[in-house]
Amino acid sequence: MEDSLHGEVATFAAGCFWDLEAEFRRRESVIATRVGYTGGDVPDPTYEQVSSGNTGHVEAVQVIFNPARISYADLLDVFWNLVPVSQEKGTPRPVIFYHSPEQRALAESFNRSVSTSRGEPVPLDILPAGVFWPAEECHQQYYEKCARGYSTTQTSWE
Repeated sequence: MEDSLHGEVATFAAGCFWDLEAEFRRRESVIATRVGYTGGDVPDPTYEQVSSGNTGHVEAVQVIFNPARISYADLLDVFWNLVPVSQEKGTPRPVIFYHSPEQRALAESFNRSVSTSRGEPVPLDILPAGVFWPAEECHQQYYEKCARGYSTTQTSWE
């Protein structure tokens, strides 16, 4: 799927969207990012609604990237390095939302490869991308607005 900024779109979820967005924004070949909500059935949800767990939505980041400069496989690698090795009770399940058959195939291939290297299945959903509802402005590029926040190098999602 192409975006109006002339790039390809990728969508990922794995807990706090601030952390994911910060890591993807560090990549020079990423054109833009935005955080929001997807995967549920409540239209135009708020942060509070999604946090309640009653909407079916997850916190996610959309990444618009130039595939001539950074590949979807490279973005998957960034994502995998942020996904915790084991899932603790209450930890949001990681999700890759694919925008094309090619993205789906790459995500499934990476999942098999990572599961093999970890010696156990990775608790991950690979789902078709649906409507993406941008989060409130205060959540966009959060770390650039706030000098402090959660660590973007944490090894598990709290």
